[in-house]
Amino acid sequence: MFVQRRWLADQLAQGKSLEQVGREIGLHGSTIGYWARKYGLRSSGAAKFSPRGAPDRGRLEALAAAGTTLQEMAIELDRSIATVRYWLRKWAIARQPRSTRTPVDPACAPEKVLMRCQRHGMTTFRLQRGSYRCLRCRSERVSEWRRRVKRTLVSEAGGKCVLCGYDRCFAALQFHHITPETNRFVISRQGVARSLAEAREEARKCVLLCATCHAEVEAGYQSLPTPEKLPGVDSNHHSLINSQESWPLDHRGSWAENSAGDGLQKAS
Repeated sequence: MFVQRRWLADQLAQGKSLEQVGREIGLHGSTIGYWARKYGLRSSGAAKFSPRGAPDRGRLEALAAAGTTLQEMAIELDRSIATVRYWLRKWAIARQPRSTRTPVDPACAPEKVLMRCQRHGMTTFRLQRGSYRCLRCRSERVSEWRRRVKRTLVSEAGGKCVLCGYDRCFAALQFHHITPETNRFVISRQGVARSLAEAREEARKCVLLCATCHAEVEAGYQSLPTPEKLPGVDSNHHSLINSQESWPLDHRGSWAENSAGDGLQKAS
């Protein structure tokens, strides 16, 4: 596609980036860059992203000796972190070891302090096991672990609701205990905070339902399929849901033989 020089010059003069210009006419930013180079034009952000060469070596050595972080070096030298890291390696400049988990004496150290986290900046640190740890980093790691456990359990349980087949969002899928008396903990609450082995053990007692079907089963508006029609669990569980020998009679999605004897129906 041909791009007119006057039109492109007007767009760049308005401060638009190559990507913004490309989106307006349905072209990739690299294509707009080609025409800009061909016409001798430069975008407003060209100077920002152009190579600026090596930083001052003396300043970089002084910053490294002072124990500053890569981010602090980048701000001081007006370079990116990647550029700072590259020249540290190229010039073999050693850095002072720096750790946010400096051992302290728990007997006299405060429980919470404000410290700089390499990821979150100035934030609250809590004293744990003799060193300070960022509370936000800890919270994010716990949340990510819970999501990983939930994704694993959902995948091993078939990845979809056994009633309606819903599988769009794993967060909307829930585990329904077939036999409430064997319930040790609720997987969606305490389960994802435990070890994967414990969570898998508890998931063996459940079937996977979406939030809507789960609520309807609990309220008695909908029934689960008969045991022999329930899907088996993944081989990681080393057992099958349909190998359950007893199906108790209660109001929480349990079963009783119907009068015809050809299946199970909801107990009243």
